[in-house]
Amino acid sequence: MRRVLVTGGGSGIGRAVARAFAAAGDHVTITGRRLEALQETAQGFDMDCHSADVTDEAQVQALFDTPYDVVIANAGGGVAGKLRGLTLENWNATLAVNMTGTFLIFREALHGMTAGGRLIAMASTASLKGGAAIPAYAAAKHGVLGLVRSVALDVASKGITCNAVCPGFVETDLAEAAISAVSKRFDLDRDAALAQVVSDNPMGRLIAPDEVVAAVMFLASPYASMVNGHALSVSGGEI
Repeated sequence: MRRVLVTGGGSGIGRAVARAFAAAGDHVTITGRRLEALQETAQGFDMDCHSADVTDEAQVQALFDTPYDVVIANAGGGVAGKLRGLTLENWNATLAVNMTGTFLIFREALHGMTAGGRLIAMASTASLKGGAAIPAYAAAKHGVLGLVRSVALDVASKGITCNAVCPGFVETDLAEAAISAVSKRFDLDRDAALAQVVSDNPMGRLIAPDEVVAAVMFLASPYASMVNGHALSVSGGEI
């Protein structure tokens, strides 16, 4: 039985990923800032729930009392806003949760991870291109991908892999918030706002969480032992 850690496991992609590993028989630990949300994820599954902020070094270190075989750095987020109106506080917060959080999680994971271990970062199509309205988020996710590629070179000789999954807009609460924001800003009904949100996806729809889960499960599997330093886009051809 593998030991699996999923950060940001209280909702969205993290919740779906955690439940998939638990259903596969792995021992799963989930973390997040809201314990109630973590407990909701764990309902019906054998999971350990730990409230932790991935930007806090001491709290991250406390998660690694024993080593993990698979570590998914999923926690992330950010606010939309063009550069001219972006505050330093929002910039720093976005880099902290996305980039610094991934750094802290991966650094601690490597202290005890052995051959066959898997490090997986939840990046974004924003790590592969820019976005006029998301400069902080795109910069942070580009940083995550640079970290992944660098760590991959470092751990390859140890039999460990480090990869990133890069989804487009996924059918989660965050996507709903984006749709609502577009609807309000441009005075559109939901269908029209949704069409605008998914306009970069050639398939013209939101991505199902299970489609992202499948990519994560593949990268964590023995079949992906020679996939290292890769950015796996799950975006319908957006990238």
